[in-house]
Amino acid sequence: RDGPAALRGRLRVDVPTGVARDLVVPRLREFFREHPELTLELSSTDRRVDVIREGFDCVLRAGPIADESVVFRTIGAYEMVNCASADYVAARGKPRRIAELADHVLVDYAPTFGQRSTGFEYQAGGREVSVPMRTALTVSSVDSYVGACLAGLGIVQIPSISASPHLASGRLVELLPRHRPAPMPVSIVLPNRR
Repeated sequence: RDGPAALRGRLRVDVPTGVARDLVVPRLREFFREHPELTLELSSTDRRVDVIREGFDCVLRAGPIADESVVFRTIGAYEMVNCASADYVAARGKPRRIAELADHVLVDYAPTFGQRSTGFEYQAGGREVSVPMRTALTVSSVDSYVGACLAGLGIVQIPSISASPHLASGRLVELLPRHRPAPMPVSIVLPNRR
């Protein structure tokens, strides 16, 4: 629509790959009908972009924000689930207690390699607990992370929105539902207060 609420100019945005594919791109036709004078540059990556150095107007980021040079506003949170493939569970069993994780393998996600695995994370008594686990594979993209789980390479902890179609089809199985990780914050990050 035209009018004072319509956006004009160029907007440079970065969002996680899965968010771009599943949520943003499918709604862009509607968005452009509302803002026909807007040009959008949409970057989709799972790495943490540098909002200021790379010249983004805004970034959607999942996870905690540690960069003090940016302004951010938390807009929601992803509910998290623990999952493994049905094949993994058939071969290795389904852990029913935290102590049984010692017999299992975790697929680790690290947007930047070189970070130490935090292990299996869950909430207990109002605090976050981490259990060290053996990891055979570390990946840096969400698609690879889910793909590794579907291939039976280990347990993952992913947003329920990513897991739900695979849980519904039976390809993934939820594990330890009483020991889910804390919800993952989702924030809009801006380079400054403009």
